Amino acid sequence: MEEDPSKSESGGGGGGAEGIINLKPKSSMPISYHPSFGPHEDLLLLEVDEKLLPHILHQRVTVRGECDEEAVLCTSSTTYAIKFVGNSNSIFLIPPFENSEFTDENGEKGDSYKAAQVLKLASGNMELVEIAPRLGKLKSLLMENPYRSEEDSVDPMEEEEYLERGKMGLYRWEDLVAKVQASDEELRAELKALSAVEINGYWRIVDDKYIDVVLSMVLHNSVLFDWNLTSLNEDEILSVLESDGFSRRISLHILEVYGSKLDTDMDMEGKCVWRLDEKRVCVHFAKGVLKEGKMKMDRFMEEWVQKIPARMSADFEMLEGEVLVEKLGVETWVRAFSVSSLPLTPADRFAALFREKQKWEMKDLHPYIRDLRVPGVSAEAQDNLQCISFAVSVYHILSVCISYAVPHKYSRLKVYRKSVVSIQQTSI
Repeated sequence: MEEDPSKSESGGGGGGAEGIINLKPKSSMPISYHPSFGPHEDLLLLEVDEKLLPHILHQRVTVRGECDEEAVLCTSSTTYAIKFVGNSNSIFLIPPFENSEFTDENGEKGDSYKAAQVLKLASGNMELVEIAPRLGKLKSLLMENPYRSEEDSVDPMEEEEYLERGKMGLYRWEDLVAKVQASDEELRAELKALSAVEINGYWRIVDDKYIDVVLSMVLHNSVLFDWNLTSLNEDEILSVLESDGFSRRISLHILEVYGSKLDTDMDMEGKCVWRLDEKRVCVHFAKGVLKEGKMKMDRFMEEWVQKIPARMSADFEMLEGEVLVEKLGVETWVRAFSVSSLPLTPADRFAALFREKQKWEMKDLHPYIRDLRVPGVSAEAQDNLQCISFAVSVYHILSVCISYAVPHKYSRLKVYRKSVVSIQQTSI
C-alpha cells in the first residue's frame, strides 16, 4: 500500500536535498531524474575530515601539479594526495529544491508535493591522504642556474639587463609553487635546508666555490680586524666585505648559512650580532678536503685541522651523515657521502643507500634515515616510536623490509642487502 503523499511532504520537510536530509523515520519521498540529468564531469565528490573542512570552505587550499603529474592538494602547511575511490553502490547527487513539481516517467506533472530530483549518479568520490611533500625536483631546478662570483661584479646600472640575458633557469616564488608539489610552509623549509637565497626576486643556490671564497674572506677579515667569531657585528662585516667586492646580500647569506643571529645586545647599540656556528663551518671545510676523493683517515684529519679557523676545534662526530668510514685491512679510509644528496622518499632513500654499500651497521645507517618522516604523525610521536618499519625497493631486488628502532634500546644490528632483518631487543 502506497503512503499518502501528504504524509511524505510533512515527513520529508520539503523537497530536494533538504528534504532527503530532513526525512523522518517511516516517511518516504519520491525521487526522479532532474531535467538536467547527465554525466556532469565537472562535478566530483570530495570527502574531507573535520580538520581539513574549514580550509576547503574558506578557500585556503590549492591544487598543485604539472600536466604530467598526479595532482596534490595543499593547505598552507600540509600536502595531500588526491585519490579516487570507486563505490559498488550508486550515489545520487541531488541539488537543493528548485520549486519544481514532481513529474512522472512520462514527463507529466504529478501531485504538487515536492520531489528529490537526481542530477547525477556518482561512481565514487575523491579522498585526501596526507603525504610527504614531493620536493625531489626543487634542487635540480635551482641548480640549473646557480649564483656565481661574476654576478657580484656586474655594475648595478647593468644588473637588470644582465638578468634579462640570463633568465633561463631562474625561478621566482610563484614559479616554484607552480612546479613543486608541496605546501608553502614545506617549500620554504626545503629552500632553507638547501641554503637557497632570494636575489632580485629569484630563488638561487650559490655556487659552492663562491661560498668557499666568501666564507674564507669572512674568516680572513676576522683575523685582520680581530673580530670575535661568537659576536660578529653585521653592519661592520657587510661593509668590509662590500669594500672587498662582495654584495651585501651574499655576505648576509653567508652569515645566515654558517651562523645564527643573537638577541639584540643593548651594549651593541641595537645592532644585529651573529655567532658563527662551529659545526657548520668545520663541516664546510671537511667537504672541501674530501672533494679530492677518498682519503686515509690520518691524512684527512691533518688537512681538515689545517683548514679550519684557529679558534675552532674539529671533532669527527661533527661529520655524522656527511662522510662514510671504511676499514680496508688495517687502514681506515674516509669519503664524502652527504645525507643532503639522497632522495627524500623512504623507498628511494634506501635504494640509494644500498647501492652505496651492501652492508650497514645500524649506527652508520641511522644518520641517513633519521630525517625521514611519516606523514600525519607528529615529530614528538615519531621520536618516541620504538620501531618504524619501511618497505624498501632496492636496486635489482623486488623488496627489502627493514625495521629500525631507538638505538640505545636495541642490540647491535647489521642490515644486509637481499634479506629481511629483525631486531632482537636486549635489556637496558
